[in-house]
Amino acid sequence: MLILLSDAFDASLPDRLAPFGEVTDDKARRGDANVVLIRSKTRVDREYLDAAPNLELVIRGGVGLDNVDVDYAKEKGVRVHNTAAASSVAVAELTVAMLLAMPNHVVRGHNGMVEGQWLKKELKRTELFKKTLGIIGCGRIGREVAKRCAAFGMRVVAFDPMPIDDPTIEQLDTVDALYAAADYITINTPLVDSTRGMIDAAAIAKMKDGVFLANTGRGQVVVEADVAQALGDGKIAGFATDVWYSDPPEDSPLIGAPNTLLLPHLGASTNENLLRIGDIIVELVGEHVKESR
Repeated sequence: MLILLSDAFDASLPDRLAPFGEVTDDKARRGDANVVLIRSKTRVDREYLDAAPNLELVIRGGVGLDNVDVDYAKEKGVRVHNTAAASSVAVAELTVAMLLAMPNHVVRGHNGMVEGQWLKKELKRTELFKKTLGIIGCGRIGREVAKRCAAFGMRVVAFDPMPIDDPTIEQLDTVDALYAAADYITINTPLVDSTRGMIDAAAIAKMKDGVFLANTGRGQVVVEADVAQALGDGKIAGFATDVWYSDPPEDSPLIGAPNTLLLPHLGASTNENLLRIGDIIVELVGEHVKESR
């Protein structure tokens, strides 16, 4: 069995997978690969699948499968998995870091000091305490965000099509109700037809003036030009994102927009999480090998 590591994983993973077969990071060998391991960079689309006739299993290290053509993979008999259970804590901690950094002007204050500016009077902080957090998409990551923000004394509301069994979270019937209630909004939803472009000018108009947004879900959930416009107008007080239309982004209107906190897709990239991802991958590959015998 040939196992192809098409994206970056923890350095220990090749040795851990060696008992199951040959492990390579040579992408030119995808035509011979039986198992392909990816993260966000590699797109396993129709062209990729057609060029990999021996492929039996695709595992995405991370949350979501929007970079895999799952339906076409199924047609070709290729099994597809992700490692969603691994990344919840890592992404939630980054989300909360964004929520803390924006109203506390952490980046602007630091940059001012480096540039010789003393911005004590210019930078006015606000607190998370007793503010309302709205979570769009309250799955594993959203619930971890809620747990941490409740500890700050925030009221937590959420919109999700699935029931949320958590007494600390008030589930709202509509996303419009969330827009109207929230001082802070975190976007933790997957990218599906109903969420693509949902944060547009019409949605922003329904939000409170001076709202803060943090996106660690998927870049395509927001209409970047509309968010940039709202930042310029002051409707949105701050926007933090770790996710983009492409990695790295190309000609994004958010780059250069005011009151932004922009990160290079770091959400799942903790040392601890990469090890957890490796644990799940080893388990999935091991199960696949047993079933194949």
